[in-house]
Amino acid sequence: MYFLKRLFVIVVAAAGLSASAAAQADVRQIAAKVDRHYNSLITLKADFVEIYRGAGISRSESGTLWLKKPGRMRWEYREPREKLFLTDGKTAWFYVPGDKQARRTSIKKLDDLRTPLAYMLGRTRLEKEFTGLSIAPDIKPLVPGNIVLRGIPRNMTDRISDVIMEVAPDGSFHRLLAQEIDGSTTEFRFSSQNVNIPIPDSRFKFTPPRGVETVDANELAQ
Repeated sequence: MYFLKRLFVIVVAAAGLSASAAAQADVRQIAAKVDRHYNSLITLKADFVEIYRGAGISRSESGTLWLKKPGRMRWEYREPREKLFLTDGKTAWFYVPGDKQARRTSIKKLDDLRTPLAYMLGRTRLEKEFTGLSIAPDIKPLVPGNIVLRGIPRNMTDRISDVIMEVAPDGSFHRLLAQEIDGSTTEFRFSSQNVNIPIPDSRFKFTPPRGVETVDANELAQ
């Protein structure tokens, strides 16, 4: 009887290790699919919804996202208020039409939850950008058939506790949800994604309108 019990324990433990190894293999396969999708991407146009929740606040905004390698992105917010967040690969701009100031900062100094999406503009690996990458069986995907991953962005561990990534069968991100250390969350949902369409470089350049002052981010911090 002791022998049978011992054998049962060994078999169960081995099955657990096998399941763990299989899950890790699945994560790597999914990550590789995401890598292939975005490494082959040159441009992307998509509709987005950004949802922020925290400290009794809930806010939803929407618009169009434009990406182009190397390192360029343009977030055109339309609802509930027009505003623009743009990077040309070196400099980031933030401007709200009608304001008298446009904010400017270096990409290297930028601390913004939209910047981790620059992964989509590089030639890198998901497993390199995120630690603890794993499948999140406790999170239900918004779209049946999608897979949900969890990980921590290596360059934002002082701010982000984890990121939920919903991956479509083609390897594209359908949803990204960042959980901040202070308990707040910022979620991005993407739809109507069009890849490798012509996008002029001029879309990623910004010149402040006449009468609008340019303020550097370090000046705002003082």
